Amino acid sequence: MFENFFNKKGDPASVPDGKRVYAIGDIHGRADLLDALIGEITADIGKLSDAQLIFLGDYVDRGEDSRGVIDRLIELRKSKSETVFLKGNHEASMLDFLEEPEDLPHWLDWGGLETLESYGVDTALPNELLARELRKNMPDEHLKFLRSLTLNHREGDYLFVHAGIRPGASLEEQTEEDMLWIRSRFHNASSAERPDFVVVHGHTPVDQPCDEGWRINVDTGACYGGSLTAVILEGTDRWFLSVRD
Repeated sequence: MFENFFNKKGDPASVPDGKRVYAIGDIHGRADLLDALIGEITADIGKLSDAQLIFLGDYVDRGEDSRGVIDRLIELRKSKSETVFLKGNHEASMLDFLEEPEDLPHWLDWGGLETLESYGVDTALPNELLARELRKNMPDEHLKFLRSLTLNHREGDYLFVHAGIRPGASLEEQTEEDMLWIRSRFHNASSAERPDFVVVHGHTPVDQPCDEGWRINVDTGACYGGSLTAVILEGTDRWFLSVRD
């Protein structure tokens, strides 16, 4: 049970009236779990059009079907234009690789190999050809989607971001590196350093979704045999929805 978070007015943290938000954690190439979770969300709310979906990044790498995940997210954007898609550190690394392929070993170590394979790239090719083949095989709308991802989003008393924020710094002072990569410095922030909003994030896998009151982690290790999780926010209430193999 989380310790309730109160905003500056002394009220429990909430999202705007009449809105139900589903914030979805790290997918990492698990298109099958994404399909299952969207089905559960649709059943939960009745019509998907009545939900506000926020994806927290890390759509690619490690799982077998990164291309399929991007296909599905693009279709969601077409049918639900208000859906929010945040950038994760894995999307940032993939884009860096496309622009600077000399960083190949760095990306491959984090699951880039599986992403290359999902786009039909022959990973036995010489390293200098892999970025060229990935760009050739990748639909233009996939690259456009990856380049369009945003770093954070606010709804009421909640901030949605991939990894977290730098304690003690304002939102305006946060860098892309902070929001995509931070871990222990954020998780262990003292009460005096914590923001005046609840941070919903992924990036750090946990066995079960974690609600610490002032922060909520919904990366439940989908690509490691865990589950894919959404936190549901409505009024001052919040609860979790997960699917797994």
